Amino acid sequence: MSWYWQFVCFCLVESFFLTFGTFFVSVICDIVCRIKISNIKILTKMKIQPLADRVLISPKAAEEKTAGGIIIPDTAKEKPLEGTVVAVGEGKSDEKMILKKGDKVLYGKYAGTELEYDGEKYLIMRQSDVVAILK
Repeated sequence: MSWYWQFVCFCLVESFFLTFGTFFVSVICDIVCRIKISNIKILTKMKIQPLADRVLISPKAAEEKTAGGIIIPDTAKEKPLEGTVVAVGEGKSDEKMILKKGDKVLYGKYAGTELEYDGEKYLIMRQSDVVAILK
């Protein structure tokens, strides 16, 4: 939480303390801070727009455990081959865009270019690199 919202919460505590008591003040402070933090997250939306027949995919998280319960270390994890389409390009004049935002897709092991934006990892690839849409 930023110092500004902590200060706002502190001011709320000071002003309502005498009127409502400590319980109500802590509840109000918690609600106000959560609302402000969620508004900040809403303002930072995706600003990547793929061009032509390219799609931006958020890969599914790699498996942490095997079916038998063995924890897989980071060095041994396989690259996920499944993800969700986050953004799509306009398509080419000779090839229409089949994929749309929100589609769950399968793609090749070495398909696409990895990039990181706001701490999250994405893949950008051509529509033809996508093998299947999961329904």
